[in-house]
Amino acid sequence: MLRITGSRKIVIADIESRRVDFATQNSFADLGFVVPMKRGVTIEEKLAIAQEVSKLAKETSGSEEGFDAVFECTGVEACLQTAIYVTRPGGKVMLIGMGNPIQTLPISAAALREVDLVGVFRYASTYEYGISFLADKGASIVAKGEGRALPDISKLITHRFTGLDKIPDAFDMAGKGIDGDGKLVLKVFIEMEDV
Repeated sequence: MLRITGSRKIVIADIESRRVDFATQNSFADLGFVVPMKRGVTIEEKLAIAQEVSKLAKETSGSEEGFDAVFECTGVEACLQTAIYVTRPGGKVMLIGMGNPIQTLPISAAALREVDLVGVFRYASTYEYGISFLADKGASIVAKGEGRALPDISKLITHRFTGLDKIPDAFDMAGKGIDGDGKLVLKVFIEMEDV
């Protein structure tokens, strides 16, 4: 949706390089950043690492001031900390991921730079809009020049299962990052058998 609404630059960050590569190679993001797997023990170490990762992300993307909006989708404390540091003054952090309910965050860094933390309840009231958009509005918005072309979203479905009896297998696969053959797992689709 960022692509369609005309965002100038979309940057994806993930610990899994294959997810980053997938997003950039298939036009879901303009640039990608692989987050280093470095964790601290004390809160001071954790915040220092978050600042370090933030600096690397800004350098990689050429966004010295930071990002206008950061969509934090993991809920992981280290990612939330980094999101605050990587957001430009006056920007927004969208809290999408559902992580541990008690976390230590650099609130003063957000307050001093007027970074808004916006809670988002995932998927609330979005299905009707998304389906409608994909059905016909997406093409008309792009045709009017209001945004850029939507990437091929069918590529997001990496695994398919058929039948009610395969639902446990589908959920098991959805919980993996990589399948048994080494293939990236993004979205798992369950099809019902013809009755």
